[in-house]
Amino acid sequence: MGIIFDIIVLALAVAPVIWLMRYIYKKDKYEKEPLGMLVKAFIFGIFAIPMDIIVVGIINSIWTGQMVFYSAFWEAGIPEEFCKWSMFMLIIWRNRNFNEFFDGIVYACFISLGFACIENIMYVFGAGSFFGSIGIGLTRALLSVPGHFLFGVLMGYYLALAKFDPQNRSKYLIYSLIIPMLAHGVFDYILMLTSSLSEGIPFIGTILLVAFIYFDIKLWKVGVRKINEMQEATRNQHINRIFKNS
Repeated sequence: MGIIFDIIVLALAVAPVIWLMRYIYKKDKYEKEPLGMLVKAFIFGIFAIPMDIIVVGIINSIWTGQMVFYSAFWEAGIPEEFCKWSMFMLIIWRNRNFNEFFDGIVYACFISLGFACIENIMYVFGAGSFFGSIGIGLTRALLSVPGHFLFGVLMGYYLALAKFDPQNRSKYLIYSLIIPMLAHGVFDYILMLTSSLSEGIPFIGTILLVAFIYFDIKLWKVGVRKINEMQEATRNQHINRIFKNS
């Protein structure tokens, strides 16, 4: 039964990643990205995990904090998004396939989901019991994996603007790094604080849970709006190319 349980847990960890990759791939309506590049982006998202471990180790060697804020931002949001952003700049930024606005979102999401996939597997198999793994897997399928996806949408949106608006490139490159860091940090901060206060101060924990749900809904709305904006920008790129070639 152990192998069957492991297969169920692994499927639970991987399923939301596959669903979100399929979702963003289908949103790319004009020029699909090469499968090889998508696989490469996903793999380099996995490579971002050991890089993240090194970066967090460096941060902790300089400044060690025990507060929830420190954990949310300096051990999660800031180093994780920096590592994902670095992988994008390493393999995607100058690649010839990054030739449309929507490509920024697609590749950033695949990198983020590569990171989220391995992180998810580590969490569910580290739970200590089958039912503990199921509980963590379901929670992360609803919160953490979509969170990484949405941070990827934000990153890719601003990287696309940086790519195709050279006059404002520096500004958008900064946005592409800082905004996902802030979104990730706030996401984790509210969630961690909710968890830590729910047992000792249930009333405050409930208020924070409501605040987290509100923030999560707003994050989804922003993400969907960014996706729609990049779809429209890509559509305009195709129209312009048709006119130039006619």
